[in-house]
Amino acid sequence: MAKQQLLMLGIRASFHTLSALLVAGVIFTAVFLSRNVLPKEHLQSDGAPNVEDGSDCNLFEGKWVFDNESNPIYKEEECKFMSDQLACEKFGRKDSSYKFWRWQPRTCNLPRFSGTKLLESLRNKRMVYVGDSLNRGQWVSMVCMASSVITNPKLMHMHNNGSNLITFKSLEYNATIDFYWAPLLVESNSDDPTNHRLPERIVRIQSIEKHARHWTESDIIVLNSYLWWRMPHIKTLWGSFEKLDGIYKEVEMVRVYEMALQTLSQWLEVHVNANRTKLFFMSMSPTHERAEEWGGKTNQNCHGESSLIDKEGYNGRGSDPKMMRVVENVLDGLQRRGLNMHMINITQLSEYRKDGHPSIYRKQWEQLKEDQVLDPSSYSDCIHWCLPGVPDVWNHLLYAYIVDNHDST
Repeated sequence: MAKQQLLMLGIRASFHTLSALLVAGVIFTAVFLSRNVLPKEHLQSDGAPNVEDGSDCNLFEGKWVFDNESNPIYKEEECKFMSDQLACEKFGRKDSSYKFWRWQPRTCNLPRFSGTKLLESLRNKRMVYVGDSLNRGQWVSMVCMASSVITNPKLMHMHNNGSNLITFKSLEYNATIDFYWAPLLVESNSDDPTNHRLPERIVRIQSIEKHARHWTESDIIVLNSYLWWRMPHIKTLWGSFEKLDGIYKEVEMVRVYEMALQTLSQWLEVHVNANRTKLFFMSMSPTHERAEEWGGKTNQNCHGESSLIDKEGYNGRGSDPKMMRVVENVLDGLQRRGLNMHMINITQLSEYRKDGHPSIYRKQWEQLKEDQVLDPSSYSDCIHWCLPGVPDVWNHLLYAYIVDNHDST
Protein backbone atom coordinates (compact mmCIF):
# COMPACT_ATOMS: atom_id res chain seq x y z
CA MET A 1 0.00 0.00 0.00
CA ALA A 2 2.78 2.41 0.91
CA LYS A 3 4.49 1.70 -2.38
CA GLN A 4 1.26 2.41 -4.25
CA GLN A 5 0.80 5.72 -2.41
CA LEU A 6 4.39 6.75 -3.22
CA LEU A 7 3.81 5.78 -6.85
CA MET A 8 0.64 7.90 -7.01
CA LEU A 9 2.41 10.86 -5.41
CA GLY A 10 5.19 10.55 -8.00
CA ILE A 11 2.69 10.50 -10.87
CA ARG A 12 0.88 13.54 -9.46
CA ALA A 13 4.17 15.41 -9.02
CA SER A 14 5.18 14.58 -12.59
CA PHE A 15 1.77 15.72 -13.86
CA HIS A 16 2.01 19.04 -11.96
CA THR A 17 5.55 19.54 -13.24
CA LEU A 18 4.45 18.85 -16.82
CA SER A 19 1.48 21.21 -16.42
CA ALA A 20 3.73 23.94 -15.07
CA LEU A 21 6.08 23.51 -18.03
CA LEU A 22 3.18 23.68 -20.51
CA VAL A 23 1.81 26.85 -18.90
CA ALA A 24 5.26 28.42 -18.90
CA GLY A 25 5.65 27.50 -22.56
CA VAL A 26 2.32 29.11 -23.48
CA ILE A 27 3.22 32.28 -21.56
CA PHE A 28 6.65 32.45 -23.19
CA THR A 29 5.15 31.96 -26.66
CA ALA A 30 2.55 34.68 -26.05
CA VAL A 31 5.20 37.11 -24.84
CA PHE A 32 7.45 36.28 -27.79
CA LEU A 33 4.67 36.80 -30.30
CA SER A 34 3.55 40.03 -28.69
CA ARG A 35 7.07 41.41 -28.93
CA ASN A 36 7.85 40.18 -32.41
CA VAL A 37 4.57 40.20 -34.33
CA LEU A 38 1.75 42.16 -32.80
CA PRO A 39 3.34 45.63 -33.02
CA LYS A 40 3.52 45.16 -36.80
CA GLU A 41 0.06 43.77 -37.51
CA HIS A 42 -3.22 42.67 -36.04
CA LEU A 43 -5.42 39.78 -37.05
CA GLN A 44 -8.76 40.14 -38.78
CA SER A 45 -11.58 37.68 -38.44
CA ASP A 46 -10.31 35.71 -41.45
CA GLY A 47 -7.00 35.10 -39.68
CA ALA A 48 -4.84 37.18 -42.03
CA PRO A 49 -2.94 40.17 -40.62
CA ASN A 50 -3.63 43.69 -41.81
CA VAL A 51 -0.83 45.71 -43.41
CA GLU A 52 0.35 48.41 -40.99
CA ASP A 53 3.46 50.47 -40.37
CA GLY A 54 6.58 48.39 -40.70
CA SER A 55 4.87 45.29 -42.07
CA ASP A 56 7.10 43.24 -44.34
CA CYS A 57 4.24 41.34 -45.99
CA ASN A 58 4.64 40.77 -49.73
CA LEU A 59 1.52 42.39 -51.17
CA PHE A 60 2.23 41.08 -54.66
CA GLU A 61 1.96 37.35 -53.89
CA GLY A 62 -1.57 36.11 -53.50
CA LYS A 63 -4.76 35.30 -55.39
CA TRP A 64 -7.86 36.92 -56.86
CA VAL A 65 -11.04 36.58 -54.78
CA PHE A 66 -14.50 37.24 -56.17
CA ASP A 67 -16.12 39.91 -53.98
CA ASN A 68 -19.33 41.59 -55.14
CA GLU A 69 -20.00 43.12 -51.73
CA SER A 70 -17.07 45.54 -51.36
CA ASN A 71 -16.30 45.88 -55.08
CA PRO A 72 -16.34 47.93 -57.19
CA ILE A 73 -15.31 51.01 -55.22
CA TYR A 74 -17.11 53.27 -57.70
CA LYS A 75 -19.57 52.85 -60.57
CA GLU A 76 -18.52 53.45 -64.15
CA GLU A 77 -21.51 55.64 -64.95
CA GLU A 78 -21.10 57.74 -61.80
CA CYS A 79 -17.48 58.74 -62.39
CA LYS A 80 -17.66 61.95 -64.40
CA PHE A 81 -13.98 61.63 -65.30
CA MET A 82 -14.29 58.19 -66.94
CA SER A 83 -12.47 57.67 -70.24
CA ASP A 84 -14.32 56.26 -73.26
CA GLN A 85 -11.27 54.11 -73.91
CA LEU A 86 -11.95 52.24 -70.65
CA ALA A 87 -15.73 52.47 -70.17
CA CYS A 88 -16.50 48.92 -71.29
CA GLU A 89 -20.06 48.75 -69.96
CA LYS A 90 -20.97 51.98 -71.75
CA PHE A 91 -19.82 50.48 -75.04
CA GLY A 92 -21.77 47.27 -74.77
CA ARG A 93 -20.01 44.83 -72.47
CA LYS A 94 -22.73 42.72 -70.83
CA ASP A 95 -20.79 40.48 -68.44
CA SER A 96 -19.81 42.37 -65.30
CA SER A 97 -17.80 39.90 -63.24
CA TYR A 98 -14.52 41.65 -64.18
CA LYS A 99 -15.50 44.47 -61.79
CA PHE A 100 -15.88 42.29 -58.70
CA TRP A 101 -12.48 40.71 -58.19
CA ARG A 102 -10.21 41.89 -55.38
CA TRP A 103 -6.58 40.96 -54.78
CA GLN A 104 -5.88 38.95 -51.63
CA PRO A 105 -2.20 38.83 -50.57
CA ARG A 106 -1.15 35.42 -49.32
CA THR A 107 -0.04 36.33 -45.79
CA CYS A 108 -1.85 39.58 -44.98
CA ASN A 109 -4.75 41.82 -46.00
CA LEU A 110 -4.64 45.02 -47.98
CA PRO A 111 -5.97 47.92 -45.91
CA ARG A 112 -9.59 48.77 -46.65
CA PHE A 113 -9.60 51.54 -49.22
CA SER A 114 -10.98 54.89 -48.05
CA GLY A 115 -11.26 57.78 -50.48
CA THR A 116 -11.47 60.15 -47.53
CA LYS A 117 -8.22 58.84 -46.02
CA LEU A 118 -6.55 59.10 -49.40
CA LEU A 119 -7.60 62.72 -49.90
CA GLU A 120 -6.62 63.55 -46.33
CA SER A 121 -3.14 62.12 -46.96
CA LEU A 122 -2.99 64.26 -50.12
CA ARG A 123 -4.16 67.44 -48.41
CA ASN A 124 -2.10 70.40 -49.76
CA LYS A 125 -0.09 67.93 -51.86
CA ARG A 126 0.39 66.97 -55.49
CA MET A 127 0.43 63.42 -56.82
CA VAL A 128 1.37 62.89 -60.46
CA TYR A 129 1.30 59.88 -62.77
CA VAL A 130 3.95 60.07 -65.50
CA GLY A 131 4.02 57.73 -68.47
CA ASP A 132 1.90 56.22 -71.23
CA SER A 133 -1.78 55.40 -71.77
CA LEU A 134 -1.65 52.54 -69.24
CA ASN A 135 -0.52 54.98 -66.58
CA ARG A 136 -3.23 57.38 -67.78
CA GLY A 137 -5.76 54.59 -67.26
CA GLN A 138 -4.44 54.06 -63.74
CA TRP A 139 -4.72 57.81 -63.17
CA VAL A 140 -8.38 57.75 -64.31
CA SER A 141 -8.93 54.88 -61.89
CA MET A 142 -7.42 56.83 -58.98
CA VAL A 143 -9.44 59.95 -59.82
CA CYS A 144 -12.63 57.86 -59.88
CA MET A 145 -11.70 56.21 -56.57
CA ALA A 146 -10.91 59.52 -54.89
CA SER A 147 -13.85 61.49 -56.32
CA SER A 148 -16.33 58.81 -55.26
CA VAL A 149 -16.38 60.36 -51.76
CA ILE A 150 -16.77 63.97 -52.96
CA THR A 151 -20.52 64.59 -52.95
CA ASN A 152 -20.45 68.22 -54.04
CA PRO A 153 -19.37 68.47 -57.71
CA LYS A 154 -18.39 72.11 -57.15
CA LEU A 155 -15.59 70.94 -54.87
CA MET A 156 -13.66 69.18 -57.64
CA HIS A 157 -12.65 70.00 -61.18
CA MET A 158 -10.56 68.77 -64.10
CA HIS A 159 -8.25 70.91 -66.20
CA ASN A 160 -7.04 69.76 -69.62
CA ASN A 161 -5.85 72.35 -72.12
CA GLY A 162 -4.57 69.84 -74.67
CA SER A 163 -1.00 69.80 -73.32
CA ASN A 164 0.82 66.79 -71.85
CA LEU A 165 -0.57 67.65 -68.39
CA ILE A 166 -4.09 66.86 -67.13
CA THR A 167 -5.06 67.98 -63.63
CA PHE A 168 -7.71 66.78 -61.19
CA LYS A 169 -8.16 68.86 -58.05
CA SER A 170 -10.16 68.41 -54.86
CA LEU A 171 -10.81 71.94 -53.63
CA GLU A 172 -11.81 70.94 -50.11
CA TYR A 173 -8.50 69.17 -49.51
CA ASN A 174 -6.41 71.27 -51.91
CA ALA A 175 -5.28 67.88 -53.23
CA THR A 176 -4.07 67.50 -56.82
CA ILE A 177 -3.83 64.26 -58.82
CA ASP A 178 -2.20 64.84 -62.22
CA PHE A 179 -1.31 62.85 -65.28
CA TYR A 180 1.63 63.79 -67.50
CA TRP A 181 2.06 62.18 -70.92
CA ALA A 182 5.64 60.97 -71.50
CA PRO A 183 5.40 57.41 -72.85
CA LEU A 184 9.17 56.89 -73.00
CA LEU A 185 9.92 59.15 -69.99
CA VAL A 186 12.83 60.76 -71.86
CA GLU A 187 12.16 63.15 -74.74
CA SER A 188 10.95 61.53 -77.97
CA ASN A 189 9.11 62.25 -81.19
CA SER A 190 6.04 60.59 -79.61
CA ASP A 191 5.54 63.25 -76.94
CA ASP A 192 2.41 64.81 -78.43
CA PRO A 193 -0.51 63.58 -76.28
CA THR A 194 -2.77 63.02 -79.30
CA ASN A 195 -0.59 62.75 -82.43
CA HIS A 196 2.04 60.23 -81.41
CA ARG A 197 1.51 57.29 -83.76
CA LEU A 198 4.49 57.77 -86.04
CA PRO A 199 6.12 55.38 -88.53
CA GLU A 200 9.51 55.68 -86.80
CA ARG A 201 10.15 56.13 -83.09
CA ILE A 202 13.08 58.31 -82.02
CA VAL A 203 14.27 59.02 -78.46
CA ARG A 204 16.66 61.68 -77.18
CA ILE A 205 18.21 59.32 -74.71
CA GLN A 206 19.97 61.92 -72.54
CA SER A 207 17.18 64.49 -72.48
CA ILE A 208 14.48 64.44 -69.80
CA GLU A 209 14.26 68.03 -68.54
CA LYS A 210 11.52 68.97 -71.04
CA HIS A 211 9.21 66.56 -69.19
CA ALA A 212 10.69 66.34 -65.70
CA ARG A 213 10.46 70.06 -64.92
CA HIS A 214 6.67 69.65 -64.92
CA TRP A 215 6.58 67.02 -62.16
CA THR A 216 9.87 67.02 -60.21
CA GLU A 217 8.49 69.14 -57.35
CA SER A 218 5.56 66.78 -56.69
CA ASP A 219 4.98 65.02 -53.38
CA ILE A 220 4.20 61.64 -54.96
CA ILE A 221 5.42 60.54 -58.39
CA VAL A 222 4.15 57.36 -60.05
CA LEU A 223 6.10 56.42 -63.19
CA ASN A 224 5.70 53.77 -65.85
CA SER A 225 7.26 53.04 -69.23
CA TYR A 226 7.27 49.67 -70.92
CA LEU A 227 5.11 48.95 -73.97
CA TRP A 228 6.48 51.80 -76.07
CA TRP A 229 9.93 50.20 -75.92
CA ARG A 230 8.77 46.82 -77.23
CA MET A 231 10.58 46.60 -80.54
CA PRO A 232 13.93 45.00 -81.47
CA HIS A 233 15.77 48.32 -81.95
CA ILE A 234 14.95 51.98 -81.37
CA LYS A 235 16.49 54.93 -83.17
CA THR A 236 18.39 56.96 -80.60
CA LEU A 237 19.40 60.60 -80.92
CA TRP A 238 22.35 62.32 -79.30
CA GLY A 239 21.62 65.95 -80.03
CA SER A 240 18.52 68.02 -80.73
CA PHE A 241 15.45 67.48 -82.88
CA GLU A 242 15.74 71.12 -83.99
CA LYS A 243 19.34 70.91 -85.23
CA LEU A 244 20.76 68.85 -88.06
CA ASP A 245 24.06 67.91 -86.43
CA GLY A 246 22.65 65.24 -84.11
CA ILE A 247 23.99 61.69 -84.06
CA TYR A 248 21.47 58.92 -84.74
CA LYS A 249 22.03 55.27 -83.94
CA GLU A 250 19.86 52.14 -83.85
CA VAL A 251 20.22 50.68 -80.34
CA GLU A 252 19.06 47.27 -79.12
CA MET A 253 15.88 47.62 -77.09
CA VAL A 254 16.94 46.43 -73.63
CA ARG A 255 20.11 48.53 -73.80
CA VAL A 256 18.33 51.72 -74.83
CA TYR A 257 15.67 51.10 -72.17
CA GLU A 258 18.42 50.87 -69.56
CA MET A 259 19.99 54.09 -70.87
CA ALA A 260 16.66 55.92 -70.56
CA LEU A 261 16.12 54.73 -66.99
CA GLN A 262 19.66 55.77 -66.09
CA THR A 263 18.89 59.26 -67.44
CA LEU A 264 15.75 59.25 -65.28
CA SER A 265 17.62 58.08 -62.16
CA GLN A 266 20.34 60.69 -62.58
CA TRP A 267 17.73 63.43 -62.87
CA LEU A 268 15.86 62.19 -59.80
CA GLU A 269 19.04 61.94 -57.74
CA VAL A 270 19.92 65.57 -58.41
CA HIS A 271 16.50 67.25 -58.45
CA VAL A 272 14.17 65.31 -56.12
CA ASN A 273 13.99 66.01 -52.40
CA ALA A 274 14.21 62.55 -50.83
CA ASN A 275 12.71 63.83 -47.57
CA ARG A 276 9.61 65.14 -49.32
CA THR A 277 8.85 63.08 -52.42
CA LYS A 278 7.66 59.47 -52.53
CA LEU A 279 8.67 57.70 -55.73
CA PHE A 280 7.00 54.67 -57.33
CA PHE A 281 7.63 52.74 -60.53
CA MET A 282 4.86 50.51 -61.90
CA SER A 283 6.14 47.23 -63.29
CA MET A 284 5.05 45.84 -66.67
CA SER A 285 1.34 45.63 -67.41
CA PRO A 286 0.88 42.31 -69.25
CA THR A 287 -1.03 41.90 -72.49
CA HIS A 288 -3.28 39.00 -73.50
CA GLU A 289 -2.98 38.92 -77.27
CA ARG A 290 -2.29 35.20 -77.84
CA ALA A 291 -5.00 32.89 -76.51
CA GLU A 292 -2.92 29.78 -77.20
CA GLU A 293 -0.61 30.85 -74.36
CA TRP A 294 -3.32 30.07 -71.79
CA GLY A 295 -4.84 27.10 -73.63
CA GLY A 296 -7.20 29.00 -75.92
CA LYS A 297 -7.62 28.85 -79.67
CA THR A 298 -4.84 29.83 -82.05
CA ASN A 299 -5.17 33.27 -83.66
CA GLN A 300 -7.48 34.43 -80.88
CA ASN A 301 -6.88 36.83 -78.00
CA CYS A 302 -8.74 38.30 -75.01
CA HIS A 303 -11.94 38.77 -77.01
CA GLY A 304 -14.81 36.92 -75.35
CA GLU A 305 -12.81 36.04 -72.23
CA SER A 306 -14.78 36.31 -68.99
CA SER A 307 -12.80 34.06 -66.63
CA LEU A 308 -9.37 34.27 -65.01
CA ILE A 309 -6.28 32.21 -65.77
CA ASP A 310 -6.05 29.76 -62.88
CA LYS A 311 -2.52 28.43 -63.45
CA GLU A 312 -0.40 29.74 -60.59
CA GLY A 313 2.68 31.62 -61.78
CA TYR A 314 1.35 31.96 -65.34
CA ASN A 315 3.44 34.25 -67.56
CA GLY A 316 2.61 35.20 -71.12
CA ARG A 317 5.04 36.31 -73.79
CA GLY A 318 3.74 39.86 -73.49
CA SER A 319 5.95 40.37 -70.41
CA ASP A 320 9.72 40.71 -70.68
CA PRO A 321 11.71 39.60 -67.58
CA LYS A 322 14.87 41.25 -68.94
CA MET A 323 13.19 44.65 -68.83
CA MET A 324 11.96 43.96 -65.30
CA ARG A 325 15.52 43.24 -64.21
CA VAL A 326 16.69 46.51 -65.76
CA VAL A 327 14.15 48.39 -63.63
CA GLU A 328 15.18 46.49 -60.50
CA ASN A 329 18.88 47.23 -61.09
CA VAL A 330 18.27 50.94 -61.68
CA LEU A 331 16.12 51.20 -58.56
CA ASP A 332 18.73 49.34 -56.50
CA GLY A 333 21.36 51.79 -57.71
CA LEU A 334 19.18 54.73 -56.72
CA GLN A 335 18.68 53.27 -53.25
CA ARG A 336 22.43 52.84 -52.77
CA ARG A 337 22.77 56.54 -53.58
CA GLY A 338 20.18 57.49 -50.96
CA LEU A 339 16.97 57.81 -52.99
CA ASN A 340 14.27 55.21 -52.46
CA MET A 341 11.87 54.33 -55.28
CA HIS A 342 9.39 51.49 -54.73
CA MET A 343 8.51 49.17 -57.57
CA ILE A 344 4.82 48.28 -57.49
CA ASN A 345 4.91 44.78 -58.93
CA ILE A 346 1.61 44.50 -60.79
CA THR A 347 2.87 42.09 -63.45
CA GLN A 348 2.16 38.65 -62.00
CA LEU A 349 -1.20 39.50 -60.47
CA SER A 350 -2.35 41.11 -63.73
CA GLU A 351 -1.18 38.12 -65.80
CA TYR A 352 -4.16 36.13 -64.50
CA ARG A 353 -6.69 38.72 -65.72
CA LYS A 354 -7.32 37.90 -69.37
CA ASP A 355 -10.93 38.90 -68.69
CA GLY A 356 -10.12 42.48 -67.72
CA HIS A 357 -9.39 44.14 -71.08
CA PRO A 358 -11.78 46.31 -73.12
CA SER A 359 -11.58 43.99 -76.13
CA ILE A 360 -14.14 45.51 -78.56
CA TYR A 361 -16.04 47.36 -75.82
CA ARG A 362 -14.54 50.83 -76.10
CA LYS A 363 -14.78 53.88 -78.28
CA GLN A 364 -13.34 53.22 -81.72
CA TRP A 365 -11.39 56.25 -82.85
CA GLU A 366 -11.47 55.20 -86.50
CA GLN A 367 -14.22 53.70 -88.67
CA LEU A 368 -14.01 49.91 -88.64
CA LYS A 369 -13.45 48.11 -91.92
CA GLU A 370 -15.80 45.36 -93.06
CA ASP A 371 -13.26 42.58 -92.47
CA GLN A 372 -12.67 43.88 -88.93
CA VAL A 373 -16.39 43.82 -88.13
CA LEU A 374 -16.47 40.17 -89.26
CA ASP A 375 -13.48 39.33 -87.04
CA PRO A 376 -13.78 41.07 -83.64
CA SER A 377 -10.43 39.69 -82.44
CA SER A 378 -8.71 41.74 -85.15
CA TYR A 379 -9.54 45.01 -83.43
CA SER A 380 -9.80 43.88 -79.81
CA ASP A 381 -7.86 45.93 -77.25
CA CYS A 382 -6.03 43.40 -75.08
CA ILE A 383 -3.57 45.95 -73.70
CA HIS A 384 -5.61 48.46 -71.71
CA TRP A 385 -8.03 47.63 -68.89
CA CYS A 386 -11.74 48.15 -68.27
CA LEU A 387 -12.76 50.41 -65.40
CA PRO A 388 -13.76 49.64 -62.75
CA GLY A 389 -11.27 46.81 -62.86
CA VAL A 390 -7.65 45.75 -62.57
CA PRO A 391 -6.08 49.27 -62.31
CA ASP A 392 -8.18 49.87 -59.19
CA VAL A 393 -6.18 47.09 -57.55
CA TRP A 394 -2.93 48.68 -58.70
CA ASN A 395 -4.03 51.86 -56.96
CA HIS A 396 -5.10 49.90 -53.89
CA LEU A 397 -1.52 48.64 -53.67
CA LEU A 398 -0.26 52.22 -54.00
CA TYR A 399 -2.73 53.22 -51.29
CA ALA A 400 -1.08 50.73 -48.90
CA TYR A 401 2.24 52.54 -49.42
CA ILE A 402 0.90 56.09 -49.43
CA VAL A 403 -1.66 55.95 -46.63
CA ASP A 404 -0.53 52.96 -44.54
CA ASN A 405 3.22 53.44 -45.12
CA HIS A 406 3.69 49.83 -46.14
CA ASP A 407 7.29 48.64 -46.56
CA SER A 408 8.75 52.05 -45.83
CA THR A 409 12.29 50.68 -45.64
